[in-house]
Amino acid sequence: MMKQFVLLVFVIIVCLAIIIVGNEKNPALKETMMATDAGTDVSTKAIQSYAKEYEIKPIDAKIDRVWKAIPGYNGLTVDIEKSYQKMLDNNNFNTEHLVFKEVSPKVHLEDLPPSPIYKGNPEKPLVALLINVAWGEEHIPNMLKTLKESNVKATFFFDGSWVKQNPDILTMISLEGHEIGNHAYSHPDLANRSREETWIELEKTNEVIKATLGVKPKWFAPPSGSFNQVTIDVAHELKMKTILWTTDTVDWKKPDTSEMVSRVLSDIENGSMVLMHPTKPTAEGLAAIIEGIKKRGIHLGTVSDLMSEKRLDSYK
Repeated sequence: MMKQFVLLVFVIIVCLAIIIVGNEKNPALKETMMATDAGTDVSTKAIQSYAKEYEIKPIDAKIDRVWKAIPGYNGLTVDIEKSYQKMLDNNNFNTEHLVFKEVSPKVHLEDLPPSPIYKGNPEKPLVALLINVAWGEEHIPNMLKTLKESNVKATFFFDGSWVKQNPDILTMISLEGHEIGNHAYSHPDLANRSREETWIELEKTNEVIKATLGVKPKWFAPPSGSFNQVTIDVAHELKMKTILWTTDTVDWKKPDTSEMVSRVLSDIENGSMVLMHPTKPTAEGLAAIIEGIKKRGIHLGTVSDLMSEKRLDSYK
C-alpha cells in the first residue's frame, strides 16, 4: 500500500509540474486542474469541467408541420481521452488542444415515415442545388463549367426518356462528380397517376440510369412538383426518398437573369434546396447565385451532403 501511495503522489507531482510549466496560455484551465482533489486524475477532471462549455446537443430528425421530413444533425462533444493525450504530447494543458467528436441523434431520417423533403436541417450551413433535366441540354456545358470553376457539386435529376437519348451527357455529368437522381421517365403528372403507372415511371428511369452509369439513384424529384402519398410510397419502396425544394428559380418562365438571382438569394438560408433547370437565365446567373451563397458563409453541396447528419464545423 505504501508503494502505491508513493507512486500516486509522484504522478500527481509530475502532473502539477507539467501544468505549472506548460500552461501559461490558459491560467483559468491551470487553476481548475490544480484545484482538483488529490488522489484523482487532475488532467481529465479539468478537461471534463471544460467539456460542458463546448458541448452541442444533437438534433433529431423530425416531421415538421410545414416542411415535412427534416434530417437530423450531429451534436459535438469533447473527446476526453484524446484531448488528455494531445495535451500530454504537446506538454501544454490548454483548451487549444481539445479534441472533439460528433454525437449522433437518436432519430434519423430513415426512422421517419415516408414523407417529402423540402429542406435540410436549419442548423447546417449548407445549400443544395437541384438541377432537373428533361430538356435544355444546350445549356448544360456552360453550367458544368461554372460548377467546376466554383468547386461546387450539384444533384441532377434526370428524365428517363432524356437519358435514353443523351447517355453521353449523363456520363459526362457523372464524371464531373455530380450526384444523379431520378425525375421519372416521361415527365408525368404523378398526382394523377395510378400506383402501377408511378412504379413503371420511376423503375424504368432507374433502369436506364443504371444501364448507363452502373448506379441506382437514391433521390427522386417528382416532375413539376406533382405528387401524392402514393408517389412518396412507391419511391420509398424503390429505396428512394422524395425531394422537393425550398427555393424555386422559376427559370422555365425565362425571367430576367439579375432579377432571378436577387430573388433566389433573398430566400436563401441554412438547409435551402434551390430548384433550377438547364435554361439560359440559370446558365447566365449560376455563378452569381453560387457567389452570393458563399458570401453568406454557407457551403454548397449535393442532396446527400445536405441530408447527411455530419457537421460542417471546423473542429479538431
